Amino acid sequence: MALRVYDDKIGGTLVERKYPNAYFINDGDIREYVTHLKPPYGEGFYHEICFENVHIGFGNVSLKNKVLLYFEADFDSVEMHFSLKGRSAALSDNFGYKICFESYQHNIIYAHQMSGQMEFDGHEMQILEINLAPAFFTKFLPEDSDVFNTFRNAIEKQHSCLINPHHNRISLEMYQILNDIIHCERKGIFKRIYLEAKVAELLLLQLEQLFKSESSSSLLKKDEEKIYAVRDFIINNLDQNCSLVDLAHQVGTNEFTLKKGFKELFGTTVFNFWNDTKMEQAKKMLLEGDLNINEISDIIGYKNPRHFSAAFKRKYNLIPSKLRNTNGITH
Repeated sequence: MALRVYDDKIGGTLVERKYPNAYFINDGDIREYVTHLKPPYGEGFYHEICFENVHIGFGNVSLKNKVLLYFEADFDSVEMHFSLKGRSAALSDNFGYKICFESYQHNIIYAHQMSGQMEFDGHEMQILEINLAPAFFTKFLPEDSDVFNTFRNAIEKQHSCLINPHHNRISLEMYQILNDIIHCERKGIFKRIYLEAKVAELLLLQLEQLFKSESSSSLLKKDEEKIYAVRDFIINNLDQNCSLVDLAHQVGTNEFTLKKGFKELFGTTVFNFWNDTKMEQAKKMLLEGDLNINEISDIIGYKNPRHFSAAFKRKYNLIPSKLRNTNGITH
């Protein structure tokens, strides 16, 4: 089974992968490949991890201009697709229409031996896609849903389709799992066990979101993008201490819209999210790094280590030094 990505204009092949045994290898092993994107297209990487029934691919690239590529794949798969940054589109005779993704969107796609063209548009592109063997995926589909039964029938008849014609927003819980997958540093069988669990958890969240009858968002698209920009700022500036007004003004909105929209999109307040993100990062540094507690406290924005220890204990019911000494993981 093979995948080929190429540029029809210059006749160059960017990716040509013949996967061992099958696209979803079945020998119990775990394989990894990294493809680097180079000029004139842009710069970045695409990292693939595959093991039985599962193929994970994620990438982050910077583009100078819109990129048009072609692809050919001679296998069937169900793809959990997550568009984190940038805009992308795919056009194939299998669907007969262009499938477009923008930042913060996700969906589940069944693809039967597809070929066509892909467009990438955005200075920074970041995606994560998980391909599952169709027979493996259908084991997880609930029986008591018209949406899921329709998708199951399409797979059985080998009709490429989306599980939902409208993309859903990536939730905060999904972002956390996607981040765990991208930054997993385990090796061998332990990496496989960890990733299998994360894929199952991520699929659960996707199916739950589809199953729930949720009201449409009250946010305008431009406001939604601003709230995601605040989330990105928080993640990249854990050592900062900004007021709600400062954050709102930074992205060109007001305090009311930010408070209401953040709660609607992520199910929590701005400062609860900021604090939880700080504590998760601190826990990771305590367990995996060599920095002392004072250094960690400073990195996540606590100038007084005692205040950091108190906040950490409120979150995990354990002081930082105790966590490091026992090398335990709390929840």
